[in-house]
Amino acid sequence: MLSTVAVENYRSLRQLVLPLRRLNVITGPNGSGKSNLYRSLRLLADSARNGAVAALAREGGLSSTMWAGPAVVGKAVRQGRQPVQGTVRTQSVSLKLGFAAADFGYAMDLGLPVAGRTAFGLDPEIKVEAVWVGPVWRKATVIADRGGPIARVCDGDGNWHIMTDALRPFDSMLSELADPIRAPELIQLRERIRGWRFYDHLRTDTDAPARQSRIGTRTTVLGHDGADLAAALQTIREIGDAAALDEAIDSAFPGTRVDVENTNGRFELALHQPGMLRPLAAAELSDGTLRYLLWTAALLTPRPPQLLVLNEPETSLHPDLLPALAALIATAAENSQLIVVTHSEALVAALQEAADVHTMRLTKELGETRIEGQGVLDQPPWHWPPR
Repeated sequence: MLSTVAVENYRSLRQLVLPLRRLNVITGPNGSGKSNLYRSLRLLADSARNGAVAALAREGGLSSTMWAGPAVVGKAVRQGRQPVQGTVRTQSVSLKLGFAAADFGYAMDLGLPVAGRTAFGLDPEIKVEAVWVGPVWRKATVIADRGGPIARVCDGDGNWHIMTDALRPFDSMLSELADPIRAPELIQLRERIRGWRFYDHLRTDTDAPARQSRIGTRTTVLGHDGADLAAALQTIREIGDAAALDEAIDSAFPGTRVDVENTNGRFELALHQPGMLRPLAAAELSDGTLRYLLWTAALLTPRPPQLLVLNEPETSLHPDLLPALAALIATAAENSQLIVVTHSEALVAALQEAADVHTMRLTKELGETRIEGQGVLDQPPWHWPPR
């Protein structure tokens, strides 16, 4: 379970150290930085698939994603006695992402390429990576690091061995170094990160894949487009918690049940509601009903991940459905660590009634995202590996 996520210089996240527990809710007004935090978590997950650099490049490169304010915000500026002013940059361009758990920690430092060496001047390069034992980086606890093209690992006797001196600047050592003998911890950490699961704005429009009948195959994890919804629900009924599935549907829509009709291998939803002479197919469902069914399939997965991140799950849902959704999220938190990003105070209240929730409210001060009420001494200990 993650205990800390740290981000520096990504959009409005100038210096953010986030403490995490089992069930975490990130909330705050529009523009407070919730989406930036969600994106930074996805970038961390992309590092294990060698996709963080490409993802940043798609956002316009470091020039578009870096913190746009001054490098130093003085006390006089914060008190309003002095206007915000630009300062001369004294340090290299640096965007940092990292996380830590009780057993391992990881950090990545990205910067700009050396001028003149490449035409891809806006593409970020990985300058530093480090993996360490325990929740806080210390030089003595590092077991693998990377500086430029050189990646090293430390054996059990404290001796360092160079794994490669030709690591390309856009390749992460997590994805490139797969030696089960010399670097088993890297493989273990990589597979752990690759198991993180994200859901963001599942489609419910008229042409949404979830509204179409599909060839059914056993589906333990709902796809990100929701196309395999019927198969995922049937899988839960056969090898998952069928009672929890029935309870989730009934709590949201009393007296309703969901069946999956199989026609020559093609699966299609059939929603049976009180007073209706026939079941409703997915194509006939309202956006809110379909979205709730999608969340049910995602949260009752028979293969729970170590980390599950939900971005604005309340979208399109009537407020009456939020207590049922909160109960689903609380159930999922029994088997996975959850981070829920939401601007719905009603959902926050429902979650606080349903489970033990760690709620963090984001605010923005002079363009910088902060955690409401968090002082310097309140944040978890965190140190970045030096360049």
